[in-house]
Amino acid sequence: MLDHLSEAPRTRHSELPDVPDTLTEILQGLRLDGVEYGRCVLHPPWAVAFPAQGSARFHFVSSGSCWLRTPSTDWVQLKPGDAVLLPRGSFHVLASAPEVPVVDIDSLARVAVSENIYLVRGEALSGADGNAAPADVMFCGAMRFNLDPLHPLVTMMPDVMRAGDLAQRDPTVPALLDAMEREIALERIGACGILARMADVLAASIIRAWVECGCNNPTGWIAAVRCPKIGKVLAAIHAAPERDWTVPALAELMGASRSTFAEAFTRTLGESPARYVAKVKMFQARRWIARDGMRISVAANRLGYDSEASFSRAFKRVIGHPPSAARAEHLQSRP
Repeated sequence: MLDHLSEAPRTRHSELPDVPDTLTEILQGLRLDGVEYGRCVLHPPWAVAFPAQGSARFHFVSSGSCWLRTPSTDWVQLKPGDAVLLPRGSFHVLASAPEVPVVDIDSLARVAVSENIYLVRGEALSGADGNAAPADVMFCGAMRFNLDPLHPLVTMMPDVMRAGDLAQRDPTVPALLDAMEREIALERIGACGILARMADVLAASIIRAWVECGCNNPTGWIAAVRCPKIGKVLAAIHAAPERDWTVPALAELMGASRSTFAEAFTRTLGESPARYVAKVKMFQARRWIARDGMRISVAANRLGYDSEASFSRAFKRVIGHPPSAARAEHLQSRP
């Protein structure tokens, strides 16, 4: 029987923390950092492609309408007041009509409004009567989760999350949509900055509403965190990934024998306690290294690894590339 997790850290754990429900804790701590936002004023006919990226994408239709398509979904019409979140930033197309030829969004001219807010204004083509068609106006954003892209909550999200689908189940969502519509209609000074903050809150509210209301018959990770016993174990792991989480310690936290705990954990999560703990540790390590600029040796020591080499092997096994690549990512992001 496995008594210790592979390459487990050295930190002692004489007292296990009294942790809250992990799903509540993760939702309360869910945060999105805005990368950039744009106000797009496009006159039909138009169609723009948004390439795949690491950050989430957000779109709010202010006036007019548009159509949305992703590689996994057919065309869906978005009307004024509609908002969509693409949590993994997957490739997608927005268009005034499905048959319009597509151009890349980066090919359109943009004017900086502030440090991370810009204005995109498409060419207004005159019709047969000499007048241009009324513009479709959207507020778009790119956001970065404080959760790792491989976090179970992120990987379980659908490619497209529509605010309208969740509005009737969470009163926060329609209230935020109404506030965004009013802010755009008033055209006050600093409206783009206010909209950016609203977009952050709305995106987090969409995710919360999806977890609380939109996950019918949840299985796997969400089912596990909602289980009082398994959820307590997961909450402890996520709250302190640097701890020496041995199987006996986790079994004690659950109040079960080692064999009962290991069997229940593996059956519910679909992976062993050792593999799950290793993943959470490496998610934290990538955040420390890629975002905070922590030295690889410091991250390895904090997580309790005896050597940087053993830490690098564990990191690559979970993340898919060595920690030096995460370090390079941090260096490239610096001004």
